[in-house]
Amino acid sequence: QVQLVESGGGLVQAGGSLRLSCAASGLPFSDYAMGWFRQAPGKEREFVAGITRSGSRTDYADSVKGRFTISRENAKNTVYLRMNSLKPEDTAVYHCAAKFYGVPTMTNCDYWGQGTQVTVSS
Repeated sequence: QVQLVESGGGLVQAGGSLRLSCAASGLPFSDYAMGWFRQAPGKEREFVAGITRSGSRTDYADSVKGRFTISRENAKNTVYLRMNSLKPEDTAVYHCAAKFYGVPTMTNCDYWGQGTQVTVSS
């Protein structure tokens, strides 16, 4: 049974930082590209960041470039999202997702986590 379990969310003031983690189990983690997505209240889910299987390449939404960093540790079956300079508009439920041998998008991921809430106060 595949599981993706996010952690690290919480309440933070604007300008603060958080690091999200996503622990994967039940799948050959290094065979999966990973992505972070978020969904704010009343809005559609959107792509935040993605990372290739080896971690050699990353991609970011324009809204988070320069502030967020995605990374992974294949030995620990874990992907991270470091979020700096947080803004109130970053408030959302953050989900990690796994895509087998491909680029993770909102419509093609094979597995999704339940999400972790991030709330940024002004």
